[in-house]
Amino acid sequence: MKLSAVFLDRDGVINEDVGFASRRKEAPLLSGVASAIRLLNEQDIPVFVVSNQAGIARGHHTEDDAHHFNESLAAQLKDEGAHIEDWYFCPHHPEGSIEEYAIDCDCRKPKTGLLERAAKEHGVELSRSVMIGDKMIDIEAGRAVGARTILVLTGQGKREWTAWKADFKPAYVAKDLTGAMAWLLA
Repeated sequence: MKLSAVFLDRDGVINEDVGFASRRKEAPLLSGVASAIRLLNEQDIPVFVVSNQAGIARGHHTEDDAHHFNESLAAQLKDEGAHIEDWYFCPHHPEGSIEEYAIDCDCRKPKTGLLERAAKEHGVELSRSVMIGDKMIDIEAGRAVGARTILVLTGQGKREWTAWKADFKPAYVAKDLTGAMAWLLA
């Protein structure tokens, strides 16, 4: 069965997780990420980023900053022959300090709004897709839409996996995105 799409969390999966990153120099691409994404691009499997960006709700940066940061990551990927089909982020957090973003929304993972929006906008079949992330909430969101899930041990993944207490598990645990691709495409 051909994959419909691969969804990636951003911070800790694609780029270094430095907490509330909003400038390119703050978070370079992780090693091997561009080549892993390029493998999917070469097989015409669309890749989407779905990311919680609570720093917006907490006043650390703006939505424009997040868009510029994503554009910077896209440029780094392009330089290495890879691309992301589309970028989605949730700017909300119920405990945010910016009133318009201090809400309990349907797009903040582990809720499924970002995945469902991408699927609707791009004709993706979620049950034939994969969600890859470094946190339990990424795995929970993927499971909730019927996608296969992979936890990577980059970013916060190692800490999350060591302390895992949920009654569900990812389909696979990989050292990094390169390892996730090796398993996924085998």
